[in-house]
Amino acid sequence: MTSQLEDRKLDPAVALPAIDEMAPREPHRQFALKHEDCFVVSDSYGDIRGTGDGLFRDDTRVLSRFRLFIGGRMPSLLGASLSQDNILFTANLTNLATIGPNGSEALPGVVHIDRTRFIWQDRMFERITFTNYSAREVVLPVRLDFDADFRDMFEVRGTTRSRRGRAHDALVGAASVTFRYEGLDNVARQSVIAFSFKPDQLHPNHADFLILVARRDSRALYLEVGHSEAVPSSDRFRAAAARARFAMRSKRRQGATVFSSGRVFNDWLTRTRADIALLTTDLETGPYPYAGIPWFSTAFGRDGVISALQMLWLNPELARGVLAYLAHYQSTDTSVFDDAEPGKIMHETRKGEMAVLRELPFGRYYGGVDTTPLYVYLASSYADRTGDEAFVDRMWDSLGAATAWMEEVGAHNGEGFVTYNRAADTGLFNQGWKDSSDAVFHADGTIPKGPIALV
Repeated sequence: MTSQLEDRKLDPAVALPAIDEMAPREPHRQFALKHEDCFVVSDSYGDIRGTGDGLFRDDTRVLSRFRLFIGGRMPSLLGASLSQDNILFTANLTNLATIGPNGSEALPGVVHIDRTRFIWQDRMFERITFTNYSAREVVLPVRLDFDADFRDMFEVRGTTRSRRGRAHDALVGAASVTFRYEGLDNVARQSVIAFSFKPDQLHPNHADFLILVARRDSRALYLEVGHSEAVPSSDRFRAAAARARFAMRSKRRQGATVFSSGRVFNDWLTRTRADIALLTTDLETGPYPYAGIPWFSTAFGRDGVISALQMLWLNPELARGVLAYLAHYQSTDTSVFDDAEPGKIMHETRKGEMAVLRELPFGRYYGGVDTTPLYVYLASSYADRTGDEAFVDRMWDSLGAATAWMEEVGAHNGEGFVTYNRAADTGLFNQGWKDSSDAVFHADGTIPKGPIALV
């Protein structure tokens, strides 16, 4: 039962407890949620602390800080988990000893705090439920700290920039705060944090609530973070969660399903299918498995092909989607900056501000030596698995261009190997699956010069 106490007046001028941000906290596991090109990474508390975590949309961090404090202190963690279908994140918390604004005290552990969160259509939904297990009502001073830095994914990863776009002052409404940023790419980005009822105090970077919960009762706060304003509510939360679960269930049911007599093995298979479904994004060309959350939540050529090969016996439709996407973005010209040559298959694609401005070559980058032969191999394997001659016929020109590129590279070095040698200093030094700068070396530890063949 939810308490109907919204109309009870609590004095917003009462001084709230100071926030203890420096309280020690052990490192905790990170949890990730994703839907299409939007994902969030937070810790076990559900907090976003502004390091490598955050809410990201199209390779841009649109929420860089999001932390919950109860009575000026971090709550105590009871546990955190993801639902089996990877849709819902839940943090189970409880209060430490809390002094209310009028001197009332809530003993430690009497209030259970449930933070439930999911992503649906570029929007983060969250419900924070406060359940009072004590024999009297409690008033909890609750603060949510937040910020949006609109950093490009590569900035979050450590790349420095000489200049950035313009960040506007936050717009504070009655029950929402809007952050805006105009990028150097002339794209206006916006992030709106909205609450289901008005905070007692609302500022550009935090919201303060005095949450009154009757004895043995509950009170819920709903909030949403998206690019447009909304009015969060229980109905919106439930409806969006149902749609998110239905969409994920549809993805998980694509292809064949394997069962065994072993419960643990079946659980492992279920988790694997859920993880593949989480990473798979529905693009215009079909489903595509993204490489990984958080830094690689985008289409990679090599990773997409290998994932499709491993799933081919269960779900050939994934391979079809990968082939269609890579064929669509196959290089048709030569670009030193992009490591592109006619017939070559894409290595990586990005949508962020730095990629659009070509501060980095990864908007559509072709520096992967093995992606093109893997692409041809996947097409052959798909044809063997499905007998889909009509699709292969449509791919034929693309496959011919890919094999022509491989033959030309082999003929150029005179040894028949498909070699790599980055064309620009901004590209990847090593372009095989081990692509860190020191991944390939001689027996004495020295770094070889290109061209390099991986055998």
